[in-house]
Amino acid sequence: MAMMLRNRAILVKPETTYGTDAAPTGAANAMLMTNASLEPLVGQEAARDLVLPYMGHQGVILTGNHARLSGEIEIAGSGTAGTPPAYGPMLRSCGMAEVVDAGVDVQYSPVSSLFESCSIYFNMDGNNHVLLGARGTFTVQLNPSQIPRFAFTMTGLLGTISAIALPTVDVTDFKTPVPVTKANTTVSLHGHEGVCEGLTIDMGNQIEPRFLINHESVEQVDRQVTGSAIMEVTALATKNWLAIAQAHTKGALAAQHGTVAGNIVTFSAAAVQIGRPTFGESQRIINNTLPLMFTPSAGNDEFKITVK
Repeated sequence: MAMMLRNRAILVKPETTYGTDAAPTGAANAMLMTNASLEPLVGQEAARDLVLPYMGHQGVILTGNHARLSGEIEIAGSGTAGTPPAYGPMLRSCGMAEVVDAGVDVQYSPVSSLFESCSIYFNMDGNNHVLLGARGTFTVQLNPSQIPRFAFTMTGLLGTISAIALPTVDVTDFKTPVPVTKANTTVSLHGHEGVCEGLTIDMGNQIEPRFLINHESVEQVDRQVTGSAIMEVTALATKNWLAIAQAHTKGALAAQHGTVAGNIVTFSAAAVQIGRPTFGESQRIINNTLPLMFTPSAGNDEFKITVK
């Protein structure tokens, strides 16, 4: 009897029709992830609670069955300015519209309707799990001296689970990232370019599996983009985060990772409110952890990712 090994392949392709298998292939739709894990059977359990003249577990009925994929993708460009990155289908399935300016950049901005979805194949050493109509959410992680990553959580309807040989995958469209360092990364918050010990942005999509009569789907029903920045404390005359928080002042966030055309990714927001700052320390140096709330101005403009 052959043992199951850790040989895995993940394929992701946008769907033309919601919930209809887009049939991703290893040659065109491979997704290069790390820390990937699959919850193959998520849902609820309905107890029968039968009245009987004896004790004992009566079992349950599994309902609302769906699957969830979690994993991280390295943040890097596509290699060519104006060409969508290989992880573009993941962002599109997380409520982000993709706008391509050929030869210049690719921008991803949030939408509030007409959400895209994708089909996901998770092949684990020949056991192939299919997720249909998948939608999700993600966080951005920029931590010093680390590889920058998107952390995705994708929820999809159960497709087939079958024995299919591992596909041959082409992941050459995924470019090697550069680490988060002074040379590679810049962060400005409310016009302050101080020492930053880390930036996290949480897309905050609310994803709801809906299992109703005559209807099954995974829907995005809300979005609240938040985040956190850890900034080294400065003199109050330089930046008074407590006063800014108390005044409910909104200001811009601008972060860029990468310096070479084709491998630059920026994160921008025009109206970020600072929450209640807290104190901490790193290497015996005092810092502030600043909760961030990304607010819209005209709508669907509270956050943007640009790959160039």
